[in-house]
Amino acid sequence: MAVVGFDVHSRRPYFDERSFGDGGLYERVDGVVRFAVDPAHAANREITDMDRAAPDAAGMVSFDADFCILQPIDPGRANGRLLFDVSNRGGKPAMALFNSFPPPLEPTDEIGAGNGFLMRHGWTVAWCGWQWDVPRGSVGMLGIDVPMALEDRKPIPGQICVEITRNTPAASVRLCDELGLAPFKTYPAADVNEASARMTVQDWPDGPRTDIARDRWRFARDEGGQAVSDDECAWLDGGFEPAKVYDIFYTTRLSPVVGAGLLAVRDFTAALRFGDDGSPSGARIQRAYGFGISQSGRFLRTFLYHGLNIDERGRQVFDGLIPHVAGGRRGEFNHRYAQPSVEVTPGFGHLPPWADEGEGGGLLDNLRHGGGVPKVLYTNSSAEYWRGDAGLVHISPDGTRDLSLPTDVRAYLLAGAQHGPGIWPLMSRIPIPNGAVAEHWINAVDYRPLLRAALTNLDLWVSDGVEPPPSAVPSVAASTVLTRKEALEKNGRIPGISLVDADKLRTIQELDLGPRQAERVGRWPAVAGRPMAAMVAAVDGDGNEAAGIRLPDLAVPVATYTAWNPRHASMGGEGQAVRYMGSTFPFAATREERAATGDPRPSMAERFAGRDDYEARVRAAAEESVASRHLLAEDVEGVVKGALAKYDTFVTGVPVRPA
Repeated sequence: MAVVGFDVHSRRPYFDERSFGDGGLYERVDGVVRFAVDPAHAANREITDMDRAAPDAAGMVSFDADFCILQPIDPGRANGRLLFDVSNRGGKPAMALFNSFPPPLEPTDEIGAGNGFLMRHGWTVAWCGWQWDVPRGSVGMLGIDVPMALEDRKPIPGQICVEITRNTPAASVRLCDELGLAPFKTYPAADVNEASARMTVQDWPDGPRTDIARDRWRFARDEGGQAVSDDECAWLDGGFEPAKVYDIFYTTRLSPVVGAGLLAVRDFTAALRFGDDGSPSGARIQRAYGFGISQSGRFLRTFLYHGLNIDERGRQVFDGLIPHVAGGRRGEFNHRYAQPSVEVTPGFGHLPPWADEGEGGGLLDNLRHGGGVPKVLYTNSSAEYWRGDAGLVHISPDGTRDLSLPTDVRAYLLAGAQHGPGIWPLMSRIPIPNGAVAEHWINAVDYRPLLRAALTNLDLWVSDGVEPPPSAVPSVAASTVLTRKEALEKNGRIPGISLVDADKLRTIQELDLGPRQAERVGRWPAVAGRPMAAMVAAVDGDGNEAAGIRLPDLAVPVATYTAWNPRHASMGGEGQAVRYMGSTFPFAATREERAATGDPRPSMAERFAGRDDYEARVRAAAEESVASRHLLAEDVEGVVKGALAKYDTFVTGVPVRPA
């Protein structure tokens, strides 16, 4: 048993009854999916504390989650392929990425269609809630109600660490990671007067830790300048300062079975994939693929690590996966007191294995032992290399040699790109709530066309046995890797540039999480040991990355693109990078302008005979990418148009630093 029912709450035409090419008219189906899993079943034994959840009379543990499906109304027009998009903090990111439209900046229940790529090709796209702390009922968000781990029929109290880093000052904060469009549920304090509770502060990530006196902070919220006792908030005398890292260590009174979300994804996908009774998709699916970006990409790496691609009936669920911008880490998805949105706090998600081979085993070992290994494409931007972990997927922890990748795995660096798709027109302020201000123009490389090609290649690999392009990553043997300090030195020649401080960037380290680490119960803070090598791609004479998949933005450049961007001086945190954001450094327009600033990079006028010459070179580069199968023919015109927009802007002489 797994999925025991679908409660369909609405079934309606999608996107104003627009017809999408081969896919025709689409419908949207929303509802709740109900689960009942056997905690003793071999397929479920990896889930932390599932055996501590209260079973029903049949010995099953029940929970339910929100779901949403987009599919052709006519099953005959479906392509037989399911794209399961692992919800990122309750949202639906795959549509914005594969269909190229701006992600929402405010909570919304609408799902845009963009260029219609997935629909035009007949894909069924589905989501279900898996993250326990996403509040159900929030506009546009998908949540799940998971069981509690119990001891003497009560939730199990225990130690937790909540990390807070802000871009703006605050008198008080909620006890949760604040990323996302909706406020997450918290791990409330068991005792607001807990004497042993601890708060520390660091001036930068991994910097020296200083204790804040217990009488300077309390479990409270700020109301009109007054601290009001609240077990879901922390208040600090003088307030929380921007750019500083605050860690709060305390005893929480909740113990959700966070790993139930992994089973929800597996079993919901299986029900659609195999047309189980009650499936809103019927029998239209022959292949199932999973996609996850950032947090949800790390979720997929965790899913792989725990060997969860075989359901209770012994069926392989996903045929292929694309963990996107996940780097080499996993996440807080399957241990006691896990916080799924946490990304940077050193903990269970930072532990090895990072690669599919290495000391202590590989990421796919459990699947290779138990069966159900899918085809996997790892796609990472430059940012995941710069945060210190993506290189660990294919480079040894000491940085001295390349690691081999299995024949059923490919890894690609999307060269010169930041964590999310590039932002255009140029801007220096991140357009999200509580956004940061960067020192330089934000990275403008739009890698979304590469994802469309990757998905197409994955399907051809699974369905027809057509091998995808070989892995394209920085290599020790090919001398296309550098340390972060070495890369910064090379880019430091650009006039007007401000560099990040390599010593203030996160590094993956050996961690000791205490005597119960093997039980997935941590002791905080983690004790850090030997640092792992943080290797990034080598750069060419323009400062652009020389390894990986190079879009025309890098093959025929009009700027230097990096995966890092310093925090603006007004925000504090000197030398620190703006989280997730890279930079764009336009070339000088003319030889004279270049000479006046001492820019070593040839100017636009020195590179190109004019706009027509530039367009011809960009088009040729795009066609080469089509031939190498990193770009689809249908995306050539869009890529050329985007490149010309940058050319037209930069030829007017855009300064390196925003005003």
